[in-house]
Amino acid sequence: MEEFQYCRESKVIQNHRIFPSDLNPFGALFGGKLMTIIDDASSISITRHCRRGAVTASIDQMNFLKPLQSNHSVCVESYVSGTHHKSMEAFVKVIGEDLVTGQRYLAATCFTTFVAIPSHMNEEKEFTVPKVIPQTEEEKLVCEGYEKRREKRLVEQSEYKDFVAKLSTELPW
Repeated sequence: MEEFQYCRESKVIQNHRIFPSDLNPFGALFGGKLMTIIDDASSISITRHCRRGAVTASIDQMNFLKPLQSNHSVCVESYVSGTHHKSMEAFVKVIGEDLVTGQRYLAATCFTTFVAIPSHMNEEKEFTVPKVIPQTEEEKLVCEGYEKRREKRLVEQSEYKDFVAKLSTELPW
């Protein structure tokens, strides 16, 4: 019998206040800081889904839609949106909020991919991660594109391997 989990079972919601020390020189949340929050939230979603160790394989389609300002909050929502044998994709939605006015806005979206591995958390070598089942309209919209995104990632990964094989690791001096 095939195992499955609902998207909501892997859902993570993290809220953070944006402080002046989090800003880039242009007055918006530093992109690297946001990507750290995204990787953290999506790694929790992934682990909730498969209940084993997993490592980040990629962050793709990172779309910065609107800058996040100082004294706003950033809310990162993530859940598993597709699975294969050992790989899992998480959808991440970033919502900003002006804490004074209460206005909320979509600030960014992305997909992260993780690969489950044998680790101290679960040592068995043979396993398959559970399938995922969407329930809400938004989950269905996100999940229906999983196979197409996965195929695209596999093609890009192959092309990228060819590219990096040609890169030098020598120091220029």
